[in-house]
Amino acid sequence: MGEDYYDLLGVAKGATADEIKKAYRKKALKYHPDKNPNDKGAEEKFKAISRAYEVLGDEKKRATYDQFGSDAFQGGGSAGGGGGSNFGGFGNASDIFREVFGDFGGLFGGGAGGRSRGNFDMRGEVEISLREAFSGTERTIRYRRQEPCKKCKGSGSADGSKPKPCDGCGGRGVVYASSGFFQMSQTCSKCRGSGEIIGNRCSACSGEGLESVAHSVRIKIPAGVDSGTHLRSAGEGNGEPRSGKFGDLYVSVVINGGSGDFQRNGADLHSAVSVPFAILALGGEIEIPTIDGSGMLKIPSGTQTETTFRLRGKGMPAIGRSQRGDHYVQVHAIVPEKLTKAQREKLEAFAESMGHKAVEKVGFFRRIFQ
Repeated sequence: MGEDYYDLLGVAKGATADEIKKAYRKKALKYHPDKNPNDKGAEEKFKAISRAYEVLGDEKKRATYDQFGSDAFQGGGSAGGGGGSNFGGFGNASDIFREVFGDFGGLFGGGAGGRSRGNFDMRGEVEISLREAFSGTERTIRYRRQEPCKKCKGSGSADGSKPKPCDGCGGRGVVYASSGFFQMSQTCSKCRGSGEIIGNRCSACSGEGLESVAHSVRIKIPAGVDSGTHLRSAGEGNGEPRSGKFGDLYVSVVINGGSGDFQRNGADLHSAVSVPFAILALGGEIEIPTIDGSGMLKIPSGTQTETTFRLRGKGMPAIGRSQRGDHYVQVHAIVPEKLTKAQREKLEAFAESMGHKAVEKVGFFRRIFQ
């Protein structure tokens, strides 16, 4: 019978190509040797599911497998003989993994050596008010970053001599280690990923070519931003050693809690307003605060407390668009705490006219025993 490739990937025989690929991704991550160091069982499992995907992920090979089973791919078949030592058009199981996942952070080598550009990026946070988020604003961000050393002009060398390629990694910035079919790369500890060695190091920067410098940048915050929005300022991050290049600055926006009368939900705003019960009963017009000032809200007669009104286009703007969200206003009745004698008499008369007793005088024992 041989191996059941569908069972290995955990999919039905009628699974789509997309379902097969997703199943392989899930299992490959679970059994990847990098996640299971020194685990031969996981390594063999990884090889097996890679064999299965190499066949089921190919339409023609899958058709052959469905007709003849995995035996058709053993003993010199195109998908690999000798228990899967030859992975068809792939060099080994790691090549299949890379075909599905990409380079996966350079785990399999073959990419550019040294540290990635992302290592020189910087991240910060800026806090603004809801009204500033509505209209857009600017902030000056002050921080320290790594810039070329002034003493050695960024060379890292005290006498201006050029660096030599690192003999520990051959100038690649990374070293490789193999475990069977699997090849792993890691940053060279001798040159710390630069790929170069400085002979006579600069005393000011210890050969790094960089020094910590106070820096500031003015960033524009567009209208409509929400908490969690990330703004990128190119070239404002840390300097890369001896390259003259800089990483980027990423600033995360936080809307502070002092939003006053408003609660935000995406582009929509919510607020509550207290209205005299006479206006709720008779109808009228009241002035309410809005995110861009104030406006008038019409109250129809007979409006009940906690009724919500929708003001179209009075919410927050969407970044880069002319449309705005809506503003939802919930009204609450104001019940007077104290009444004059005249007001009380008129209110009682009103209650009686509606068929209600304003004050019901019932004795204590009558309430208990009635």
